[in-house]
Amino acid sequence: MTFQELKRNLKKDFAGLKPLKIALLGDSATQFLAMAIRGMGYEAGLNIEVYEADYDLIFETILDAENKIYTDKFDYIVLFHSPEKMLHSFYNGGIEDQKKFSENTLNYFQNISDTIRKHCSAGIVIANLPEVNDGVFGSFSSKTPASFLYQMRKINVGLQELAARTKDIFIADLLSQVNNFGYSNAFSAKFYITSQNLFALDFLPAVAKVFTDVFAALSGKFKKVLILDLDNTTWGGIIGDDGIENIQIGDLGIGKAFTRLQYWAKALQRRGILIGICSKNDEHIAKEVFEKHPDMILRMEDISIFVANWSNKGDNIKYIKDVLNIGMDSIVFIDDNPFERNLVRTMCPEATVPELPEDPADYLTYLRSLNLFETASFTDEDMVRTRQYKEESERVVLQQSFESVDEYLVSLEMQAKVEPINAFNLARCAQLTQRSNQFNLTTIRYTEEQLKSFTDARGKALCISLKDKFGDYGLISLLLLEKKENVLEVNTWIMSCRVLKRGVEELAVNEVVKVAKEMNCDTIKGKYLPTPKNGMVKNLYSAMGFQPAEEGISTLEASSFKNLENKINIIQ
Repeated sequence: MTFQELKRNLKKDFAGLKPLKIALLGDSATQFLAMAIRGMGYEAGLNIEVYEADYDLIFETILDAENKIYTDKFDYIVLFHSPEKMLHSFYNGGIEDQKKFSENTLNYFQNISDTIRKHCSAGIVIANLPEVNDGVFGSFSSKTPASFLYQMRKINVGLQELAARTKDIFIADLLSQVNNFGYSNAFSAKFYITSQNLFALDFLPAVAKVFTDVFAALSGKFKKVLILDLDNTTWGGIIGDDGIENIQIGDLGIGKAFTRLQYWAKALQRRGILIGICSKNDEHIAKEVFEKHPDMILRMEDISIFVANWSNKGDNIKYIKDVLNIGMDSIVFIDDNPFERNLVRTMCPEATVPELPEDPADYLTYLRSLNLFETASFTDEDMVRTRQYKEESERVVLQQSFESVDEYLVSLEMQAKVEPINAFNLARCAQLTQRSNQFNLTTIRYTEEQLKSFTDARGKALCISLKDKFGDYGLISLLLLEKKENVLEVNTWIMSCRVLKRGVEELAVNEVVKVAKEMNCDTIKGKYLPTPKNGMVKNLYSAMGFQPAEEGISTLEASSFKNLENKINIIQ
């Protein structure tokens, strides 16, 4: 998109988009960047309200405990620094100061983040720094600590380490985006000198996308599934015509392009992205390549769902969505055929369907540039997600052999564990708040640091894990409970849709009742805040025995407390 297109977005109707408040603090002019972020937010389904702090007063703003960035409860505070400004500061120091420039700058970022976290619970998004080689040392810059480029690279590594050890700090990777475009294309010297705007207007949409990708992921908007076509997408050639020996894959010729794509998909699968297949083919012929071809990188154990038939791909992708129990907007579909891409866009408009280049050699470079799989977290459970979905398919097959649901549930031999938030499950709990959209009663997002402060100062958390004879679901539900006088409020109730209607809902309410009794509360208050995605839990509280108190709120009074043990024998 162009900057002008983003500017036109500002006149569109943002009603119904997820609201988000950010404070933008910059040491250079930010007015055009703020416009671009808000305009790109519209493309991402976010109503981003951007507050621009005073120009080039980052440290002074953060030190002021009464400043608007603290009093107005922003979701995120964004720190945007200009490498050109840093270069000016670097030149003003002596040679020994220059050798310590990265150390002093990282101490500055540490102090800033510590001060922000002391005054508010907003997440912190730090833009890393595009590298500027000032030409003073040439390539020798990479060898001497006295060069600006050497110091800049140390700063960017230090920012990564700061974010890695501080759970509510996130990096907006402007460096990679500038590397893709080239600094001379991203930066306009004339524009900077006349207006103090760091980036050229033509580059601002790319900058804004970096920020909105991060905000979207933190708000629960991200991709979970990569669906691949096969012929001329995953390998070269047509398996039904060419045969397994003649498809193009491996290290020779154009086959290398398809191998590179498979390596990328395999890396995504290891990170927790589900890989699906949607192909017009005979299933047994298509699967044979995964099972027998020596040069295949993707194997059947990497695939969560394999659909190969002669039905139209729009219907097949809807089927995949239903089987995996995910939103259509969580899907990325890759197909070399323009007809199939347009069909899926028409039938599944919420899915992301990249417009692949004609030359397979360009597939991967193009897909990398789109940053399709931004995330806000990564846990051990992500690495076993494919296995968990394969286990779920085994449960589906088993269920078909029982006449009643209760008999089937008993046969699963389910065991649950309820525990508070601790050092071992904190990351997964935060991830649940960020990733869950459907079974999410209030859709409040928490970072790890915010969860810590919640349980320390505001209430109690219930973390529920589940396993059965097929495998371990891991941590699948989180409830955050607040005591307000004699009322226990359910601030947050999230559950993985993979365990719907297996007795976990009843088990969770039983546990909430126990907490209410322990805290001498005579009322439990459950709140439902509707979103476009959580309609499935609209009537959850009433189904659990709560009575409507007011719009969006239901209560369970002490006189009507009851142990919902109708399925207590199903989960041990």
